[in-house]
Amino acid sequence: MATFDVFNMQREKVGSIDLADEVFGVEVKEHLFYEVVKAQLASKRQGTRAAKNRSAVSGSTKKQYKQKGTGRARHGSIRAPIYVGGGQAHPPRPQDWSYEPPRRVRAQALTSALTKFGKEGRLVVVDTFELGVIKTKRLLEALGALKAEKKTLVVDSGDNENLKLSIRNCKTHQFLPPEGVNVYDLLRHDTLILSKDAARKLEERCLKQSAARSDRAANGAAQ
Repeated sequence: MATFDVFNMQREKVGSIDLADEVFGVEVKEHLFYEVVKAQLASKRQGTRAAKNRSAVSGSTKKQYKQKGTGRARHGSIRAPIYVGGGQAHPPRPQDWSYEPPRRVRAQALTSALTKFGKEGRLVVVDTFELGVIKTKRLLEALGALKAEKKTLVVDSGDNENLKLSIRNCKTHQFLPPEGVNVYDLLRHDTLILSKDAARKLEERCLKQSAARSDRAANGAAQ
């Protein structure tokens, strides 16, 4: 089991917590970070660019002049791309850039990121993250006491409204519930703060994914 100290909001040690090695003590596979982050960023692309081709623009369908005898080119439509107001040749179309790496890759990348934070001493577990009021200044004071003044990802229950509303004005800090923790948001922060409840829920989430992979592998082998 991976053991971490548990602090209060003044960074005073108040206990310890044992977390599964399958989540916080795995081999760090940094090459998986690239695969997962690239997929996350690709999925955020809108891909909503578009333009009209000659069949979509407005204009007469009448042939401008007769086919032969004029000495001019054989045009059949004023909607042709060479005319002003005509359609674009091979225009861009809406495109979906999203894709998903295999489940195993996504799961291993997440546990590798969590393990990396733990091994580098950038993971802080607090007993509870209670501010008492909705105030960004109070939040910054708490992060300062926890020695997390730089980019910090705070993970706690989604019911912690004081924390959610206090952190939303911070440019360099972010709040996520345990079910929303992902590789991209982990890697772009310097410090990860977990409440004890969030650490347990995150551990449970990752272990369920691991168990599901094992079941699928067993079923595949049986077939």
